[in-house]
Amino acid sequence: MTDKTVKNDKQLQQDVIDDLRWDPSIDASKIGVAASTGVITLTGSVPSYFQKQNTERIVKRVAGVRAVANDIEVQLPTTTERTDSGIATAALNALKWSTAVPDENVILSVSKGWVTLEGSVEWNYQREAAEKAVEQLIGVKGVTNRISVSPQIKSREVKGEIKAALHRYADLESRNIDVESADGTVTLRGQVRSWAERKEAENAAWMAPGVTQVKNEIVVTV
Repeated sequence: MTDKTVKNDKQLQQDVIDDLRWDPSIDASKIGVAASTGVITLTGSVPSYFQKQNTERIVKRVAGVRAVANDIEVQLPTTTERTDSGIATAALNALKWSTAVPDENVILSVSKGWVTLEGSVEWNYQREAAEKAVEQLIGVKGVTNRISVSPQIKSREVKGEIKAALHRYADLESRNIDVESADGTVTLRGQVRSWAERKEAENAAWMAPGVTQVKNEIVVTV
C-alpha cells in the first residue's frame, strides 16, 4: 500500500466521521469507521434500526466512498423494547397510513423484533415505501423486504426510454451508463462518480413501465 493510498484512506475516514457527527438524525458516538481503498466498514452500535440504515445512507453520500460494509448492531434501549405482537400491530398501522403503500397487498411477520415484508406491488417505489414505513418504528431491530414488483403493464422495450430519462438528469453522467433490457429485467453497467448517482440511475430504471427487476452493476469510481 502506497503512502498516497494511506493518506486517502485517512482523509476519507475523517470525512465520513465528520459527516456522521454533523447529521443530527443519528447518534454517532458509538459508531466505528474504517476505510480501505474506498470501502467503508461501519462497526459499533446504534439505538434503532432506522439509525443503522440512515448511517449507511449518510456514508454513501460522502465523496470517495465506493462501497459500504454495515456491521453496526442495533441495541435497543430498555425503554424501547416491544413485543413482536406490538411491533406487528404498529407496522400494520404504518403501512395503512402510508399513502404510497397498497397495504392490502403486503403481508408481514415479526420475529424477535425483525420484520419480514412479503407480497406484491405494481411499482418499486411502493416496495421501498413499505420498508421505510416500518423501519422507523420503535422496537424494530431489522427489516427483510421480500415484496416483489409485478407491474400490471406488460413488459416492453424500455432501453431507449431509460436512456432518455438518464440524459435528462442534470447531475448524472449518462454517457457512461449502458442499459440492457430483456423480459422486464433491466441491467445497468458503467461508471459514476458517487453512490447518489448510482442510486439515481437505478431509480430511473425502476420508473419505466413493465420493469420487474433492476440489476445495478454500475461501479462507483473515485
